[in-house]
Amino acid sequence: MKTLPECSTNFIVILLVFGCLTSFGFDRAKSKTNDFQEAEVYMTAESTNDLLTNYGFRAFEPLNQPDENYPTIMIDLDKTFQTIEGFGGAFTDASAVNFAKLSKEKQQEFIKSCFDPDEGNGYTLCRTTIHSCDYSDEMYTYDDVEGDKELKHFSIDHDRKYRLPLIKQALAAAGGKMKIYASPWSPPPWMKTNGEMKHGGKLKPEYFQTWADYFVKYVKAYEQEGIPMWGLTVQNEPMAVQVWESCIFTAEEERDFVRDYLGPALEKNGLSDMKLMIWDHNRGIMYQRAEVVYDDPKASRYVWGLAFHYYVGDHFDNVRIVHDAFPDKKLIYTEAGMGGDWRTGVRVAKNMVLDLNNWANGWTYWNILLDENRGPRHAGGLGGSSIVTVNTKTDELFFNPPFYYFGHFSRFIKPGAKRIACTSNSDDFLATAFVNTNETVAVVILNLSDADRIFQLWVNGRALKGSAPPKAIFTMTF
Repeated sequence: MKTLPECSTNFIVILLVFGCLTSFGFDRAKSKTNDFQEAEVYMTAESTNDLLTNYGFRAFEPLNQPDENYPTIMIDLDKTFQTIEGFGGAFTDASAVNFAKLSKEKQQEFIKSCFDPDEGNGYTLCRTTIHSCDYSDEMYTYDDVEGDKELKHFSIDHDRKYRLPLIKQALAAAGGKMKIYASPWSPPPWMKTNGEMKHGGKLKPEYFQTWADYFVKYVKAYEQEGIPMWGLTVQNEPMAVQVWESCIFTAEEERDFVRDYLGPALEKNGLSDMKLMIWDHNRGIMYQRAEVVYDDPKASRYVWGLAFHYYVGDHFDNVRIVHDAFPDKKLIYTEAGMGGDWRTGVRVAKNMVLDLNNWANGWTYWNILLDENRGPRHAGGLGGSSIVTVNTKTDELFFNPPFYYFGHFSRFIKPGAKRIACTSNSDDFLATAFVNTNETVAVVILNLSDADRIFQLWVNGRALKGSAPPKAIFTMTF
């Protein structure tokens, strides 16, 4: 792993008044005792080779009235919005298999870098799968016995070899403070209309109750392993017919399954606190999916919120409209999987800022660890990149640019943080801001332009001025 670097000599024009601090763990509480007189600044930028570089403390200067012509991020500490559940990635079979291939030393490095709350990205909201998905080394279920309506042959033994050990190490590194939720890609073949896990198909009506009971069995089995489950999504990408595990649910079918089977099964088995989420697909038709389920009071009472992805279009307004129409329901971004380059880092950060500013309560990346072949993956296609890559031949870990862009959020915005009012007067800059439960403030600022840009952060009649390299991301804490 590339460690957090000292201040870059290429960044002379930026925030050098206070010099460089090489320790990431520098006392962030200092600004609290100074009544917001200064902020601690971190930056990632391709042109400077900075990766979450700590630039130390930068002073605020008096400024009563911002100028429209000077790019300014303005925050209001007194106006709060949604509460954050967390940030994290996905414990797929592929990630677990790759983790098992690492040497003990590299395993420790990976776990610390991703899950340590003080020296790593501090993941606290993570996803896993109910049996196999496309990013599994093989296709499997927890019950292959056809017609086993009572699930007498249900077993999670397959997960004991790779996935459970990874999750347990991650949980330990996070101090047990991790919310894990699970998603199914498909019911077992014998429960489906097409007789296979791939190529869509639907759940047969005679197995609605069995499939609901399967969820319960899964949650209970993981709990017995010391892995409490925080939430569930009903179906991953329920409108996508794929060459890998997939199953189709219309909005009405999802509503009815939740209302008549899954919700009651969870409640009957003492799991009524489970955070049950619908949709788990792209933003484009998320309002229609929400409307159908939430407008049915009997179904809605079982549903905590809506999960969504970003693969087709932006449609950020749809996230806000769902919140505005159903303000008592939560919104979790549950899957972002694509390249591991700098451009992807910027895209991830842009999506995170805009989703958060439109009321998302958390954001989860996809695979946390893929190999040099972007796998393993049993399904067709080339697969995607991950936030971290391992060369299984050389035992090398590569923390890709999206890892650092993501860390600008996950390291500083903690569970329980509340979003505060944050606006920008420049099309070049996106920003979001949060106040944590310990009263520290974290502001994330992204330069969207391909050139150096001056900017300032303004709060309570004071401004912190700086200059941003192309596509740079900053986190400022005070």
